[in-house]
Amino acid sequence: MLTAMSTISIDVRRAEPEDAAEIAATHDTSWRQAYCGILPHKALDAMVRRRGADWWERAIRNSTNILVLDIGDQIVGYATLGTNRVSTLPFDGEVYEIYLLPEYQGVGFGAKLFAAARMELAALGMKGLVVWALEDNCNAANFYQNAGGRDVAEGSETFDGATLKKVAYAWN
Repeated sequence: MLTAMSTISIDVRRAEPEDAAEIAATHDTSWRQAYCGILPHKALDAMVRRRGADWWERAIRNSTNILVLDIGDQIVGYATLGTNRVSTLPFDGEVYEIYLLPEYQGVGFGAKLFAAARMELAALGMKGLVVWALEDNCNAANFYQNAGGRDVAEGSETFDGATLKKVAYAWN
């Protein structure tokens, strides 16, 4: 006996203004999971609250490069990207953020979203890219190392009085 099969679409696409609320929810959940125990709670909470649906809608309407990972018509991840912000590093592009809902991590969706972000930067004419990650965010560090990123620089950032090290991973 044959049973009906359904197909779930998995798509990486540019964010649209109507995606803002789902991106905000994904941002909230993924950041709280990624940085709980790393960033001071008060600082993390303030950073997440600052980026509600209105913030994301403005960013999209202002032509910020935002890609979303859409699985079965649900946004489960996003990436923001653009020009490298550190002039001393010899890479044109930067992936500013790449986050997935926790239940979609570890099964290849992050790699799919990251590959799309790299292709988008290349399509914009950018050669090489850099990504910064907090040193204590082991999941991010492992992800970038497994994706072939080279540790090319270090820095620090202060959150609510706590100074944390960050690492730049780069690809040519």
